[in-house]
Amino acid sequence: MKKVLYIAASALLFTSCESFLDTESYTKKTTGNYPVTEKDAIQLVTGVYATLNKPIANCQNTYFYLSELASDDRFGGGGENDKDMQVMDHLLYTNINRFQSFWTDRYSGINRANMAIANLDKVANETMRNQMMGETLTLRAFFYNELVEMFGSVPLITTVPQNVAEAQAYPAQSPVDEIYASIAADLKKAIEIMPNKKWNETVSGAGHLTKWTAEALLGRVFLFYTGFYGKESLPLMGEDGTISGSIGKDEVAAALKDCIDNSGHSLVSDYRSLWPYSNKLSKKDYPYVKNAPDWVKDGENPEQVFAIKCSHLADWSTTIGYSNQYMLHFAIRSHGGADQYKKLFPFGQGWGAGPVSPKLWKEWQAAEPNDPRREASILDGSKTEGYIYGADKQMEETGLWQKKIVATTGAKEYNADGTIKTLFNSFTSSTDYYGDGADDDFQLGHEIDLNVIRFADVLLMHSEITKTADGMNRVRARAGLPAVTYSETALRNERRWELAFEGTRWADIRRWGIAEQALSNQLGSDIWNRGVATVMKNQGAGYAARYAATKGFMPIPQSEIDLSNGVLKQNAGWDASAVFVSWNE
Repeated sequence: MKKVLYIAASALLFTSCESFLDTESYTKKTTGNYPVTEKDAIQLVTGVYATLNKPIANCQNTYFYLSELASDDRFGGGGENDKDMQVMDHLLYTNINRFQSFWTDRYSGINRANMAIANLDKVANETMRNQMMGETLTLRAFFYNELVEMFGSVPLITTVPQNVAEAQAYPAQSPVDEIYASIAADLKKAIEIMPNKKWNETVSGAGHLTKWTAEALLGRVFLFYTGFYGKESLPLMGEDGTISGSIGKDEVAAALKDCIDNSGHSLVSDYRSLWPYSNKLSKKDYPYVKNAPDWVKDGENPEQVFAIKCSHLADWSTTIGYSNQYMLHFAIRSHGGADQYKKLFPFGQGWGAGPVSPKLWKEWQAAEPNDPRREASILDGSKTEGYIYGADKQMEETGLWQKKIVATTGAKEYNADGTIKTLFNSFTSSTDYYGDGADDDFQLGHEIDLNVIRFADVLLMHSEITKTADGMNRVRARAGLPAVTYSETALRNERRWELAFEGTRWADIRRWGIAEQALSNQLGSDIWNRGVATVMKNQGAGYAARYAATKGFMPIPQSEIDLSNGVLKQNAGWDASAVFVSWNE
């Protein structure tokens, strides 16, 4: 396997490798004199983290966005002209280069990770060196895991170039077994070298990844690879760059058990306090959560095993961070201005992506009628007085909206009678949180971190791998539900209910081999297009046919294929027949 750097290597912050240097610099940082100190190590790895949340600036092109809109539990939605939302649900496309920004951002992160991994051995403090190395390996594994689940075979790049010729050569796609073997090797090493400190006692500070993150991510990778590809174990890359071993389910189960027992992570007491709508400002005017504990802030939440940080310092220049644009995209489309949002309080305005499938609501109610997580996760907007179907030409509308990752308002001013006069577009704009109580940009004001892996997911993964109900029943107990015996059906339902709208469902239905059936189940659902009642129907060749043609993999940006002079090959199913035109009512 040829290991060369992606062609964008020249954009990296630091000199690529020592062989490029013919003099020693006494005034600038080079790989000859940097990193050495703990501060150097954190600074170097911060450059890798900087790429982690960068795709959020174009969140509509990310793997997380795809995972939500392509799954069977949400539709595309958006307005009449928001075809890029609708095509994700139907596995079609309007722009073959749609995922260019995500491809570039993730390979930028990989390039920076490769640079850090090649140079962190210079750091004198062994504890800090191992922590920073482990974090970087985990980040690189995460970047590759998103790419391989989204595109399948992609170029595998694990080293920096040794000369200009290598830097300019466009690498070919690697077999998926090699990509997964590299991911497994990174996570295995990260787990072995990172300190056994509690999640909130890391040597590198709050917000950094931990050994427990690596263990949880290993579980996620193992379950997808073995399920989707029908394997018994995860391949493991050796030091020589060839597959020379494997990681079996017992080792993965032990890693998850270690995370459960020793990480310090735990379930919060009340499911509602996981979500921003239970924040102390909004809950005063939201009866549903008046008796719930306050929202557990990011960085203080023991259930966050892996979260992508978002910034309350975000601006349009994107020079100082990225707000959580998913909260804007998944928020309810304009329904009559401020007065309407008061009725929908505390859920604010946005672009209307991802209306919730009514079949999820009905199937959840039938299977688990006493599950409080259903109302904690889903807003039935149609029960709100004056709810407007088709506002701003909303498409694939169901009246149901998720409540987890959504613009969340708070009262800014009250009338004399105690009713709300004006709203903060985001509760975080208040002085109770990050804001000054005045500035309140409805597009940039969403500072909430994006959860990637919660502790509840770790418990459910452990139950699935060991086929035991212990972890699953801990999750159910938190919801006040009775214990159940382990079964495949019970486990799959529990993941669907507990982790709804958190980016896991798409991978789950793919790895369980039920995607065609689950996607086709959307057909016949009651929807409204531009306020006109209709039903969900196939677009193009149809849900089942499109999944059969693509296996759920997205098109590689054609611009990358062109740049590679044909070295890259397009994924199956993405020819001109997959172009989406519009709904045809």
